[in-house]
Amino acid sequence: MTATLPSTPALTKGRLVAYWATTGLVALAFVAGGVFDLMLAPEVAAGMESLGYPLYVASILGVWKLLGAAALLAPRMPLIKEWAYAGIAFDLTGAAASHAFVGDPIANVATPLVLLGVAAASYLLRPDTRRLR
Repeated sequence: MTATLPSTPALTKGRLVAYWATTGLVALAFVAGGVFDLMLAPEVAAGMESLGYPLYVASILGVWKLLGAAALLAPRMPLIKEWAYAGIAFDLTGAAASHAFVGDPIANVATPLVLLGVAAASYLLRPDTRRLR
């Protein structure tokens, strides 16, 4: 008796589910973050102040976060998706570094890095229709 591997459609379906799960988490995090940034929520204002950034930076980040989330969820447009993933990586590594440089607790440094890992999984799991050829 020989072992058989799962059929290709099962692997493809599992990969697609994992892609949408990771992409949905990243998009949700960036939509929520973008909305809070644009609302200049008290937590955002306090965070910007503690990091030494002017408050208007939150408005700029908020717009870009919303556009990035929309780009990830929109059909087709692979070049725009490449730019969105790059922007997400810049945002999250910048957030982690900013928290590290001001001596924030390790959780504040690790949280954006964990989300970066989820974004990297989303990027690597993309279907061919969402890849730049």
